[in-house]
Amino acid sequence: MQAQLSERVRAAGRALGFDAIGVAPADPPPHAEFLGEWLARGYAGEMAWLGRRAAEREDPRRVLPGARSVVVVGVVYDREAEPAAGAGRVARYAGGRDYHDVLDERLAQLEREIAALAPGARTRRYVDTGPVLERPLGARAGLGWVGKNTLLIHPALGSYLFLGVVLTDLALAPDAPEPDHCGSCRACLDACPTDAFAEPYVLDASRCLSYTTIELRGAIPEPLREPQADWVFGCDVCQEVCPWNQRTRRRVPADEGGLRTALAPRAEWRRPALAGLLGLDEAAFGALAEGTALTRAKWRGVLRNALVAAGNSGDTSLVPALERHAAGADALLAEHARWALARLGRRD
Repeated sequence: MQAQLSERVRAAGRALGFDAIGVAPADPPPHAEFLGEWLARGYAGEMAWLGRRAAEREDPRRVLPGARSVVVVGVVYDREAEPAAGAGRVARYAGGRDYHDVLDERLAQLEREIAALAPGARTRRYVDTGPVLERPLGARAGLGWVGKNTLLIHPALGSYLFLGVVLTDLALAPDAPEPDHCGSCRACLDACPTDAFAEPYVLDASRCLSYTTIELRGAIPEPLREPQADWVFGCDVCQEVCPWNQRTRRRVPADEGGLRTALAPRAEWRRPALAGLLGLDEAAFGALAEGTALTRAKWRGVLRNALVAAGNSGDTSLVPALERHAAGADALLAEHARWALARLGRRD
């Protein structure tokens, strides 16, 4: 009965368009206790919210009392974006409709399916916003393993995956965990432009470009500006070099539920021109980024990042735009613009 119910839940998830779905027990995932040490090392940077519900993150049963199982889903996102001259780079997950909204809608449908299969079952869903450790839980649910770059790597789909979880008090038959296949590979560790990995499997988020270009609200530390290169929102380097993400290993299923279509990046965010980004005012940015994850960094953050990318571009045609920002009233943006002008001056 338990196995039959579990398979029906998995089938419901696949019918809703999830590319991967698995079940894990709702007890603490392996290495959950390391979260406290990671926070104590200061690796969370200014993301103080990560520590506020640390005990719940370590144990899903504290999030949903009586939880017995965790259903973890994965959806493949864009893999085709390529850099272009004079353009800024946006992390592949961010240029389309905000994944929080899209996946939350589908997870709500999955909750309704579970309720229909098991009336009275209690559930609680999360998409990268709640106090749950999605990647370790995904590994325990058989969706892959947590790689040296700390991302979940699916053996057939790679690591370009959105994850969502549904906690439930149902006793579902769990899936077998996937063993670690990283072996002796160090591609992600060696390619990181800011040396953000303190050691294999341990990320110092305060040095990661996905933190400095999105979560950090103040000035980007000067030693991290040149390594930022042309990134204006997030970073995909550790995924781009991963052998498990190479085209020859991709076996992406058909987009039956239309989820990937709903999440596809907008054309304007695939390769946004730096000149265009530097010319956006707050209202124009708001219109262009509405409904996407780019709103997380807000106009000021994306513009700050674009100023750094402009300084790294070697493109002196951007000097007039940089001079306008250097003379502007916003001290943070003006300082980054002056840094960019100095960089271009040395290159010119």
